[in-house]
Amino acid sequence: MPSVYRKTDKGLAEIETRAHRLAPRLRSALIMVDGKRNDDELRKLILSDSDGALKTLLDEGYVEVISITAQRPAPPAPPPPEAAAAAAQAAAAGQRALDDVRKKAVRTLTELVGPVAEAVAMKMEKAHNWEELRHSLEIARDILQNTRGSAAANEFSERFLPPGT
Repeated sequence: MPSVYRKTDKGLAEIETRAHRLAPRLRSALIMVDGKRNDDELRKLILSDSDGALKTLLDEGYVEVISITAQRPAPPAPPPPEAAAAAAQAAAAGQRALDDVRKKAVRTLTELVGPVAEAVAMKMEKAHNWEELRHSLEIARDILQNTRGSAAANEFSERFLPPGT
């Protein structure tokens, strides 16, 4: 299991004063010890004989073990190609549905209100996700309420907005 090291008082003094005249290779290794990295991570940073350097620093009292960490679990396996393909198809279907609702809502709003709807229609056309589109559809519903009345606003809501919105 990987161990986490930290500098002892002797190690800190060596970094500050070079009192023990530690070899450059060991001094570099000592500098890498920060109390957060485990020995697996330190091995990647200490280029030559990392195990020997850590053992020497430990044996001579420059560092100490502060914890032993469990091995990190292996990263989850990537989804099988079928699952990735299904997810891609679902995303594409969701995008097609968004595009379809967006186009129909813009057309309906423009037909019912005319140029007054231009700013909201442009905002709907720029919507990249359902949340952005829903917000624009609510504004469109309010415009219809004010210009065409409750019946037109309710019909638009039933057609394009989810229930309860």
